[in-house]
Amino acid sequence: MDTTVYRPTEQTPASSASCARSLTKVYGRGAAAVHALDGVDIDFAAGAFTAIMGPSGSGKSTLMHVLAGLDQATSGTVRLGDTEITSLGDDALTRLRRDRVGFVFQSFNLLPMFTAEQNILLPLELAGSPVDRPWFDTLVETLGLGQRLTHRPSELSGGQQQRVAIARALIAKPEVVFADEPTGNLDSRSGAEVLSFLRRSVRELGRTIIMVTHDPTAAAYADRVVLLADGRIAGDIENPTPESVLMGLEALRTLEQPAVR
Repeated sequence: MDTTVYRPTEQTPASSASCARSLTKVYGRGAAAVHALDGVDIDFAAGAFTAIMGPSGSGKSTLMHVLAGLDQATSGTVRLGDTEITSLGDDALTRLRRDRVGFVFQSFNLLPMFTAEQNILLPLELAGSPVDRPWFDTLVETLGLGQRLTHRPSELSGGQQQRVAIARALIAKPEVVFADEPTGNLDSRSGAEVLSFLRRSVRELGRTIIMVTHDPTAAAYADRVVLLADGRIAGDIENPTPESVLMGLEALRTLEQPAVR
């Protein structure tokens, strides 16, 4: 049975794969300052699939970028597991993103001259790490890429390219995979396939995924949806359905509308 709850986010930090406390991000200064994030407190459970949603300009992409160490916070703290990343220097952040974080982007970002297998193994090659062949085989089987490993990106469909990107994000066994609009460039069928694979990677492979999306149907594949508005946590939907997500987004739009006088 679907249960929809709109409430502040509260979880035990010890079980968090990623968390933020009093997180702010301000662009610009003085009268032109924009508060993209305004005192965010949130935890993302390990071994779970969480979607972040909100209106345009709500801060959802900024939140993901700061959580992933791609952008710096103005104030507050972010932790990846037991590591506070907001105090790390550039070199340490680079190593953290390489060794402990995976990324899936809307634009795939595959290297066109490499085969699917070479693209998947690229993070390990760059890190000088050995290939865990049983894990590689598990990813290939789970993502249905066994017949596509020798193909280059131009020889793959959009859905197949995104599956290669997911395998690449998972190959180093990162603590968290951040997915930014991963179905944005896909048709509905390919998008559904990719979302199913993301969900399987959580349930069958034990991964942790944090996904930004604007699509209620995509968000419904997650275990939980976090709603943002004006840089603040505005709601939390457990066991989401497309209908409950739409209701949550509509509630945000209602709150944003000025009172009729």
